[in-house]
Amino acid sequence: MAKITDIYDKICSWENLYKAYENAARGKWYRDDVVRFSANLEEELINLQNHLIYQTYKVGRYREFYVYEPKKRLIMALDFRDRVVQWAIYQQLEPLFDRQFIYDSYGCRKGKGTHRAADRLQYWVRAVSRKPGDWYYLKLDISKYFYRVDHECLMRILRSKIDDERLLWLLKTIIDCEHTAFGLPLGVDPDQCRPEDRLFTVGMPIGNLTSQLFANIYLNELDQYAKHELKLRYYIRYMDDIIILHPDKKYLASVKDDLEIFLNEKLRLNLNKKTAIRKVKTGIEFVGFRIFPTHRKLKKKSLRKMKSRLKYLAKQYQKGNVGFETVHSSVMSYFGTMKHFDSYGLRRYLSRRIKFQRGETQR
Repeated sequence: MAKITDIYDKICSWENLYKAYENAARGKWYRDDVVRFSANLEEELINLQNHLIYQTYKVGRYREFYVYEPKKRLIMALDFRDRVVQWAIYQQLEPLFDRQFIYDSYGCRKGKGTHRAADRLQYWVRAVSRKPGDWYYLKLDISKYFYRVDHECLMRILRSKIDDERLLWLLKTIIDCEHTAFGLPLGVDPDQCRPEDRLFTVGMPIGNLTSQLFANIYLNELDQYAKHELKLRYYIRYMDDIIILHPDKKYLASVKDDLEIFLNEKLRLNLNKKTAIRKVKTGIEFVGFRIFPTHRKLKKKSLRKMKSRLKYLAKQYQKGNVGFETVHSSVMSYFGTMKHFDSYGLRRYLSRRIKFQRGETQR
C-alpha cells in the first residue's frame, strides 16, 4: 500500500474545516462552547486554520468524567475548538485507512458496528455447528487497551503509512499531549490511579475522535498478522475484543501463544484474565450478547442493568420526577435493542412486572 502523501493542505482547507465544524456541532448546537464558536464562526475558523498552517496549534485542556455503561471508563472531553480539529483530521484520514483494514474488523467503522459483528459471528457459529465434532473458540481480551497503547509504537506505525511531515507533527501533538497524561500503569484501574501517577508515554484519551481511528490502526497490525501470517479464517475483532474459531483446541492454544507474543513484542500490549478457550456450543460472549448456533441472548449483566433501569424509571415516573417523553424514549430504545436478540421471555417479564403509571393514569 502506497504511503499517504500531500494531505495536510486538505486538512487545513476552508472547506474541510467548515465541514468539520458542522460535524462537530451536529446535535449539540445549543451547548455553550458551540454557541460561542458559532457566534464568530469565520474568525474562529480562520484562526484555527492559521494555527494549523503555521504549525502553532496546541491541544486544549481536557475535561474529565466517568461513564458506567457498559463498564466504568474515564472519559476525556476536549473543548469544541479542538473537536473541530479532530473532525478535520478524521474526515481526510478515515477513508484512506479504512480501506487497509480487514473485512472482519467492526469497531468504530462506517457500515459495521456491534449488531453487524454479532450477525457475522453467529453466521460462522451456525456454519461450524453443522460440521462433525466439537468446535472451540478463543476469546482474546487486551488489558486496558486504550490506556496502554504505546506512543512510540503508534508513531512508528503511522510513519510507515504516512509520508507527510506536517501531518505527522499534528498527530504527534495530539498523541503526546504536553499537559495531560492518558496512560495507566499495568494492572491499575482508572479510578485507582491518581492523575499525577498517570503515564505520558502510553494511552489514548477515550472521547477523542482520533483515538477511535488510532485504535483501529494500531490493532490492524495484529489483524494483518492473524490473517496473512497465521492464516486464520474465522477471526473477528470489535476494538480490543477478538474471537477465533477452530475445531482443534490445541491449535487455538498455540495461536493464543503466537498472538500474545506479537502483542507483547510488537505492540507492547498484554492480554487480561478474560482470555479463554471454550466450546462454541456453550455460547460466545461478544459485543454485549451471548451467541449460540440457534439463538442469541443479552449478557446477564446487561439484562440486569436493563431491568434495574426500567424499574427506576417506573418509580421516578410515578413520583412525577420524569415526564412521559423521557420514559417513552428510553422504553423504545430498549425495545429497539430487543430486536437483535431472542427477547420473548424478557418482553413478557417487562409487560407483567413493570408498569408506568402516575396516580390513576397508566400508560
